[in-house]
Amino acid sequence: MKKIETAENIPKWALLAVLLLTAFIYSKALYNGFTNFDDDYYILKNPFLKDFNWQGIKAIFTSFYCGNYHPFTTLTYLFEYSWFGLNPLPYHLLNVLLHLLNTLLVFKFTEKLSSKKTTALVVSLLFALHPMHVESVAWISERKDVLYAFFYLLSLFAYLRYLESGYKAKQYMAALMFFVASLLSKSAAVTLPVIIFAIDIYKGRKINTKLVLEKIPFFLLSLIFGIVTLLSQATMGAIYNSMQSYGFINKIFLFTSAVSFYIIKMIAPFNLSAMHYFPNLNNGALPWQYYASLPFLLIVTWLLLRITSFRKEIIFGTIFFLIAISVMLQIVSVGSALVSERYTYISYIGFFYIAGQWISGTGKKQRKIVIGLFSLYMIIFSVQTWNRIDVWKDGNVLFTDVIKKYPDAFHAYLMRGNYKHGTDDIEGAMEDYTKAIQLNPQYADTYYNRGVGYDRVGNIKLAMQDYNKAILLNPEYSDAYYNRGVAYDGLGDMKSAISDYNKVILLKPNSADTYNNRGWAYYRSGDFKSAMLDYNKAISLNPQFAEAFNNRGWACYEAGDMKSALLDYNKAILLNPEFVLTYNNRAALKTKIGDFKGAIEDLNCLLKLNPDDGGIYFNRGTLRLNMNDISGACDDWKNAAKMGNEAAAKMLTQYCR
Repeated sequence: MKKIETAENIPKWALLAVLLLTAFIYSKALYNGFTNFDDDYYILKNPFLKDFNWQGIKAIFTSFYCGNYHPFTTLTYLFEYSWFGLNPLPYHLLNVLLHLLNTLLVFKFTEKLSSKKTTALVVSLLFALHPMHVESVAWISERKDVLYAFFYLLSLFAYLRYLESGYKAKQYMAALMFFVASLLSKSAAVTLPVIIFAIDIYKGRKINTKLVLEKIPFFLLSLIFGIVTLLSQATMGAIYNSMQSYGFINKIFLFTSAVSFYIIKMIAPFNLSAMHYFPNLNNGALPWQYYASLPFLLIVTWLLLRITSFRKEIIFGTIFFLIAISVMLQIVSVGSALVSERYTYISYIGFFYIAGQWISGTGKKQRKIVIGLFSLYMIIFSVQTWNRIDVWKDGNVLFTDVIKKYPDAFHAYLMRGNYKHGTDDIEGAMEDYTKAIQLNPQYADTYYNRGVGYDRVGNIKLAMQDYNKAILLNPEYSDAYYNRGVAYDGLGDMKSAISDYNKVILLKPNSADTYNNRGWAYYRSGDFKSAMLDYNKAISLNPQFAEAFNNRGWACYEAGDMKSALLDYNKAILLNPEFVLTYNNRAALKTKIGDFKGAIEDLNCLLKLNPDDGGIYFNRGTLRLNMNDISGACDDWKNAAKMGNEAAAKMLTQYCR
C-alpha cells in the first residue's frame, strides 16, 4: 500500500476539533436523568453507596452485586453519591469526560499502531461519534463500559510503548497494571491478552519463548477474572441457557446473526434500540433474516479476501473486532441479550482501523472524493448520535422508543410500566402491565408489579389475585408471598399472613422486615411470646431497624414492662428522629407512669412533624390539665377544635368558660 501522507497533512488542531465536536454533541446527555434500566439498582438502590468509609470500600471489593463484579466502577458511583447525592448531572458528566478521554486514547493508540495521523483521526472520529456508542456514554449504568475502555486503551498504548522501548519492564508493568484496572471496571477486559498477541503478530514479532512468557500474567489474570465473572453471574441466576429453546442448528444462526448485526449496524446504524430481543420461533424455525446471516457473512468474507492492497490491516482489524466482542456473542450464555449496542464500544475499533488505513492509503485523485464522502457520513452519524442521546432521557422515553421498534415485546411494556409506577403514574403503569400480560401471560413479575399497583390504589381483591398468579407461576417468589402476607394482615387474616411470612423466611432467612411483620401478626393473634422472638430476630438481623424497636417496645408496654418499652422507644427515635408513631407511643407510656412533662415534650416533637394534627393538640391539652395548666390546656383545645376535633370542643365547654 502506497504511503503518501506526512505529519503535516493533518492540522495540529484536528484532534482538538474532534474532541470539541464530541463534547458539544454529548453535552445533551447532561440534561438527562436516571432511567429504570439498571440505574435504579446501580445507583438509586445500591446499598454499597451508603457507606463512604473503609468498611464500605472493603465491601465493594469483596462482594458481588447484581450479578457483577466491577469494584472500580462502583467506586466512582460511591464518590458521586457521597458528593452529589442523586443529582444525575455529575454522573452523566463523568461518562462524557471518560468518553472524551477514550477518544483521545484511541487517537494516540492508533497513531502509534499505524504511524499515520490520518488513520488515527479517522478512527477517533468514528469512535467518538458513532451512534452505536451512545448507549455506552448516555446510559449512567454503562459507566463500566467507558471506564474499562479507558484502562483497556491505556494498557494497549503502554504495550505499544513497551514494544517500541525495546521491551523495558517499566512499560510492561504499566500495561499489566492498567489491564488489572480495566478488569476491575468490567470483566469484558479479559479479551486484552489476545488483542496484544494480535498486535505482536501485526507488528511482525516472532513467536518465541519470550513472547509467550510475557503473556502468561495477562492470561492468568483473564482466567481468574473470567472465573470471578461466572461466579458473580451465578449469584443472580444470570448464567442460564438463554438459547435453550433453540436447537443446535438455530443456535449457529443466532451466532452468525449477532455478528452480522454488528457489521450492518456499523455501516448503517439505524433503527437502534436499548433492547434487541431473542426472536420467537415459528414451528421451530427462526425468522428468515437469521438464516440469511450465514451467507451474508460468507459474502463479506469473500469480498474482504479479494482485497489485496492492505490485507494485513483487514486481517488485524477483523481479528481485533472478533476477539473484543467474542465474550458478548453468547458462546457462553450469560444474561438474556442476544445483541447489545454497548458491546461495540471497544470492538468497533478494529473495523474503524481498517477504514482509517484505507482512507489514509487512497491516492491523491481519489482522496478528495473519499474525504468528501467520509465527511458526509460523519455528518449523518453526528445527527444520529445527537438525536439518539435524547432517547436516554428517562425510562418512559427509553422504553417508548423500544416499543416503537419491538411493539410485541412484553418486557418493554413491563419496564415502561415500572418507570411510570416509580413516578406515581399508577394508571399508566397498570395499562402497561396489562398489555405486557396480554403479550406474555406466563411472566410472574408482571403480575406481581400489577398487584403492587392495585395495592397502592386500595384494590386489595385484585392485588391478591395478581399475587396468587405470580406465586402460581413462580412458587419461590418471595416478594409475592411477602406482599400477600401484608395484604392478609390488612384484611385481619393473621393465620394466612403468618403462613405467607413463614414461606418468605424459608426463601429469605435473613429478611428482617419479614420477621418484624410476622412478629406483628403474632402479636395481633395474641401470641406475645412468638412476637417477641420475631422482633428480637429482626433487630439482630438489622440493628438499625427503628420499626422493630418500636414494635417490641409496644409489646413490652402491653406486657407491663415499662422500663424495657421505654428503652426500645428511645432507641427507635434515636434511629429515626422523625418516627411519628414512636413519639406517640412514648408519650402514652410517659403519661401512664406519670411523667406528664416528658409526655408533653414528645407531643411537642410530634407537633413539629405534624402541625395540623388536632389530636396531638387535644392530648397535650389534656396533659396540661393534669398539670393544672388550665390556660395552656384551653389554648391547645382551641387549636384542636379549629381543626375539627369534637372532643376538644367539649373540653372547652367544660373547662374554658
